[in-house]
Amino acid sequence: MKKIRPENDPAYLKLYYEFRRKITDGIFSYGAKLPSKRVTADTYQLSVITVEHAYSLLEEEGYIEARERSGYYVSYRSEDLYQSGQAVFHSAAKEETDDENFPFSVLSKAARKVLSEYGEQLLVRTDGQGALILREAIAAYLARSRDIRVSPQQIVIGSGAEYLYTIITSLLGRHRIYGIEDPSYEKIRKIYRAEGVRLDKLKMGTNGIRTSELARTPASVLHVTPYRSLPTNTTADASKRREYVEWAETKNAYIVEDDYASEYSILSKPEQTLFSMSPENHVLYLNTFTETIAPSVRVGYLILPAEKTEEFLEKISFRSCTVSSLTQYVIAELLNSGSFERHINRVRRKRRREQK
Repeated sequence: MKKIRPENDPAYLKLYYEFRRKITDGIFSYGAKLPSKRVTADTYQLSVITVEHAYSLLEEEGYIEARERSGYYVSYRSEDLYQSGQAVFHSAAKEETDDENFPFSVLSKAARKVLSEYGEQLLVRTDGQGALILREAIAAYLARSRDIRVSPQQIVIGSGAEYLYTIITSLLGRHRIYGIEDPSYEKIRKIYRAEGVRLDKLKMGTNGIRTSELARTPASVLHVTPYRSLPTNTTADASKRREYVEWAETKNAYIVEDDYASEYSILSKPEQTLFSMSPENHVLYLNTFTETIAPSVRVGYLILPAEKTEEFLEKISFRSCTVSSLTQYVIAELLNSGSFERHINRVRRKRRREQK
């Protein structure tokens, strides 16, 4: 008989990790039926409740699905999920949602946990870049999901994309010409103009800004939305992304990579980010939690290129973070607990099914 004895992790987590490994390694293949809870309990000398706890986690994460009066079956296929790393799980409660909204019960539970654990610490103003706990959580998440490897020092937290656009003009300067997609998200144009920036509208093709437009523009900043640019829903392919980066490197220019909602891509492998192609000098990466958690969560983050981080931070060192400590700590909890990625994976599976 096999035995699982808790050391640092509780028994249900150790069982969860073992079954997850067997599923991802193909030992339990897609569609295979798992041993019943009672059989597994006898095999590992655990209680049925412990096994049920582990199976619930596997189901919540999308590795298995329960079929009424039949048992548990493997629902995992490698192309359905981003790699989410080893998350620390705190509950086996299954969250159901009929649409793509982030489960309110998960959000409220995270808020209660943060209030209980941190108490009056939440009343203290965070660092101007944002709370370190959130910047660390974002850095770990991006390394797991997007192959973006940065230090927390490179991350700046702000109250949504619109606010971060104003930060970008402070960093790069208002003397530059900013190239934007034409057509593009209306607020990009309006905010840059409100900041006194000269704009050059660059015509879009089928996979991004036309090559002829990149060749003719006098811009030294290129603001692009590589994933489903609004309002055209155009996604830049690999060759166009490489073209953007080569444009910036050749002209010694900057790219603002506005990666809004890219987490929901249904491709089996997430598109390579411009930042991961050129992490040292030329690309500033921007994303928010507005689409992935809730429209009322006005929280975004800006990643600075490694070799420019010290210079850029000096330029905005006088600013205070515009997001409350409570909100930042709650989002950090969602990232660190795995709740955020479980939600993303559920939505991606739903969209993949709808595409078939």
